[in-house]
Amino acid sequence: MNDIRRTILWVIFGFSLVMLWDQWQVHNGRTPTFLPSAKPVATAPAPASGASAPATGVPAAAGGATSTASAPTAAPTAVPAERVQVETDVYKAAIDPQGGTLSRLELLQYMQETSHGGLMPMVRRWVGMPALPVVEEPVILMDDGPANRYLAQTGLLNPSGTGGSFPNHLSLMATKPGPYRMADGQDTLEVSFESQPAGGLKYVKTYVFKRGDYAIHVRHQVVNVGDQPRDPQLYLQLLRHGVESHGSMLGTSTFTGPAAYTNEKKFHKIAFADIAKGKAELPPVATDGWVSMVQHYFASAWLIEPTFSAGLKREFRVQGPDALGPNLYAVAMVANLPTVAPGASQSVDTVLFAGPEEEKKLEALAPGLDLVKDYGIFAIISKPLYWLLDQLHKLLGNWGWSIVALVVLLKAAFFWLNAKAYGSMAKMKAINPRIMEMRERLKDKPQEMQQEMMRIYREEKVNPLGGCFPIVIQIPVFIALYWVLLSSVEMRHAPWILWIRDLSAPDPWFILPLVMTGTTLLQTWLNPTPPDPMQAKLMWIMPLAFSVMFFFFPAGLVLYWITNNILSIAQQYVINRRLGVTK
Repeated sequence: MNDIRRTILWVIFGFSLVMLWDQWQVHNGRTPTFLPSAKPVATAPAPASGASAPATGVPAAAGGATSTASAPTAAPTAVPAERVQVETDVYKAAIDPQGGTLSRLELLQYMQETSHGGLMPMVRRWVGMPALPVVEEPVILMDDGPANRYLAQTGLLNPSGTGGSFPNHLSLMATKPGPYRMADGQDTLEVSFESQPAGGLKYVKTYVFKRGDYAIHVRHQVVNVGDQPRDPQLYLQLLRHGVESHGSMLGTSTFTGPAAYTNEKKFHKIAFADIAKGKAELPPVATDGWVSMVQHYFASAWLIEPTFSAGLKREFRVQGPDALGPNLYAVAMVANLPTVAPGASQSVDTVLFAGPEEEKKLEALAPGLDLVKDYGIFAIISKPLYWLLDQLHKLLGNWGWSIVALVVLLKAAFFWLNAKAYGSMAKMKAINPRIMEMRERLKDKPQEMQQEMMRIYREEKVNPLGGCFPIVIQIPVFIALYWVLLSSVEMRHAPWILWIRDLSAPDPWFILPLVMTGTTLLQTWLNPTPPDPMQAKLMWIMPLAFSVMFFFFPAGLVLYWITNNILSIAQQYVINRRLGVTK
């Protein structure tokens, strides 16, 4: 192994140790030592006993201007009406008659994270970390608890300010009779709420749940029961707590927070910190677009149906803790509705998506909605990797074997480039005895030693950097696949074989990391041995130390690396034999 390649590996190794230590600190609830971006989970303080509910008003206009609309800013006194309990094949939901707000949403087909057994619980006890609870309950996407508040709200605004406030998400609405549970063989379920007249308008909101669908169709009907024409605005708002996920073992995590999209500005993330500081950048007023709340694996989004979307101007707004309460954030889309004449009505159909970030289904719902699935800065590589992985899954029916097949295809694509690199390494190994003899002979003459080494390289037509190409090629693909496994909900709880029941979680028995370590050491054995004894020892220690990180990586990523190692070993062994290089 030449000095330049060894230097590159040392840099990677050192940086990996820094990130590993920082994440270990975060896992134990301490402040990271080196990288401040690897922050621990934020916590939302619960209100004191007897404290009033936090404000839930529609955000102020973009740019910090105050909306002229009569926007509700404080919750009224407790409403005695009971929440409507709705159940379908994919949801268990609770809808509050106060504004017809979706206040709780369970995803029945997705279970919460569980303890995976194996050696991990023993390791956690050994290092003093609390045991992971075994939970067999659905994922709770939305809730109205004080520490994990997450709501989908809608209502009407009066931009003129005259005539009083229109019905909004603080107005008590009457619930139309059920049923509220989707029966066997039933494809749709409708739940309607109707407000009392306010400001001359009556507001009727109807949720339409469809079997197997995470897109809830919401119909908004505005009825003018007064004697004056009205120009209402419809707002669609998502309010969420600001708790973010832990960083991963690489110091990364998928984006958590609001996002907006327009055809002009495209997909735009809005950080919680920017909202809190009043520095959030929002798209300008547009006739298209949507708003969303994004988190790991799951998202929610308000969309306006294309039939009603054309020419419907909308404004994008956000609001933070200063107006809503501790650790609460909201993003809203406010649409200007056509004038409603006395005795007339106006309807707008919208979609509330609330569920898993399944890329193809998101693409079909709205332009750019698939971008809520966060691939990080390597999206240009991750998206085609996921597409290829998905195609392989259609053929093989197992995500683990799809990862193995993906590696085979990637190795085939880079076969000739890797062959040249391994050929260069084999030549380095062949001339290694000459290099070692020369270094011993000229050990007191470093300048002459360097010149003689370069002469040998020229004579033997060996490129000292040739062995670096496999590493350079693998690193971007490795990181891109890491993001695919990190962000793809399809990998969540996806089994492979035997003891691997979740490709997105670490191997519970550490078998794959041990196999990976063994294959890495075998690869090291096939590489040229450094002439310096100390460097030769370090060459064996580095793979062992570097492999420690893989004990905490997702099993799918370790499987990828093992398969890549095995194919690389086979290719390198064949090249060594062909060139007559033996140990």
